[in-house]
Amino acid sequence: MKGKAIIFSAPSGAGKTTIVKHLLGLDLGLAFSVSACSRPPRQHELDGRDYYFMSTADFRKHIEQDDFLEWEEVYPDHYYGTLKSEPDRIWSRQKHVVFDVDVVGGLNLKRYFGQHALAVFVQPPSLQELEKRLRDRSTDPDEKIRDRMAKAGEEMKYAGQFDVILVNDNLEDTLLKGEKIVRDFLNQPFIPEQE
Repeated sequence: MKGKAIIFSAPSGAGKTTIVKHLLGLDLGLAFSVSACSRPPRQHELDGRDYYFMSTADFRKHIEQDDFLEWEEVYPDHYYGTLKSEPDRIWSRQKHVVFDVDVVGGLNLKRYFGQHALAVFVQPPSLQELEKRLRDRSTDPDEKIRDRMAKAGEEMKYAGQFDVILVNDNLEDTLLKGEKIVRDFLNQPFIPEQE
């Protein structure tokens, strides 16, 4: 380990990406870990900036080669994962790595990095509010929203396994709380691994 890891996880629509983007815009010495996925890019997404886009076959080849810190088949043939090379790329630039990952991925990363990681669960004020946010986005059909809501109900059960639960009920307050949580973690002394 050459640096610290900050992991943000949440059900889809809870606001973790907004929080992560806010933190990356501050002078905290953070850099974003780009995840890999097996879906095609959406409009405005760039390979290497938003995700490392790969075919399902290529993703499976990386799994076979043990190239991932964590990976998951989120939906059939839709894989997401974190390449082992990502933290090293960021730490070599003297930065701390920030992950924006789903709940299962977040817990897997927390186990991997141990005391060098801070795992934050971003929680919506309620499942009803989460559904409202997903509908207000107007990006998903009803069927997809139902799938996301079913998954969110399961993901909320894991909140207690994270280091911190950050309830996103008021975005401005949540951003300030998120900053404080991250600053406090970064100000703790770094304890190198024993050889």
